[in-house]
Amino acid sequence: MASKSSSRVLTDHDEIRSWAEERGARPSAVQRTHTDDNVGIIRLDFPGYSGGDSLEEIEWDEWFDKFDDNNLALIVQEETAGGEQSNFNKIVSRDSVESAGSSRSKTKKSASARSSSRKSTTRSETRPSASSKNKKSKAGSHKKAA
Repeated sequence: MASKSSSRVLTDHDEIRSWAEERGARPSAVQRTHTDDNVGIIRLDFPGYSGGDSLEEIEWDEWFDKFDDNNLALIVQEETAGGEQSNFNKIVSRDSVESAGSSRSKTKKSASARSSSRKSTTRSETRPSASSKNKKSKAGSHKKAA
């Protein structure tokens, strides 16, 4: 089971809203990207942090429309490693989260492939190659000459 300090991916609107509101975060847009026609870049604004001057609060509906239209996911952490409530969050592409999940299984496969590759390397290392025989004989002849 994952610890509470590990991250998890949220796409469900109710879960995201609940996680944010538990921490006092509000749905926001970056002011310089927000126009009447376009929400712009979305963020979660936590009171007392640096976003106050650059973020503009928007409605949850607007935030979630942009979130879904751009196929986004929210990576969050419940608690820090020290057990404190965590505000860590990152808005990412759902595709990047899904591909990271599938690459984990690929990593396991490639680890197996590396393991079998090591076995074949080990086998070939036990048989001296022609070049290593030549090096040994040259080294040996050098010692004799000294």
